[in-house]
Amino acid sequence: QVQLVESGGGLVQAGGSLRLSCVVSGSIFELSILGWYRRAPGKERELIAHISADGRTIYGDSVRGRFTISRDNAKNTVYLQMNSLKPEDTAIYYCNRITGAWTWGQGTQVTVSS
Repeated sequence: QVQLVESGGGLVQAGGSLRLSCVVSGSIFELSILGWYRRAPGKERELIAHISADGRTIYGDSVRGRFTISRDNAKNTVYLQMNSLKPEDTAIYYCNRITGAWTWGQGTQVTVSS
C-alpha cells in the first residue's frame, strides 16, 4: 500500500521561501509522474506542478517562475521549492501521481502572511 508523507510547511511572511518534501513509500516511484497539489480555503484542490519520470516539469500559471519541483528517485522523494511566496499561496499542499492517484496523505499547511 502506497503511503504519502508531506512535510516542510509552516508560517512565512510574504516574499519568503519554503521547501516542501513528500516521501512516497510502497510504489514504483521512479516510473511515476508526480505532482504537487494545493487546496486553498474554500477552493477545490488544484494541480500546480508536476514532474515526469525523466525530470521534465510543467507548472501552473499561478506558480510558474516562483516554484520549482524536483525529485530524488533514490530517496523516493519529490520536492517543491517555493520562493517569493504570496498570501494567495496559503493552502494545504499535497503530492500524488497525476493519473491513478494513490490515497492522499495528510498534506502540509502553508500559511503566508502579508
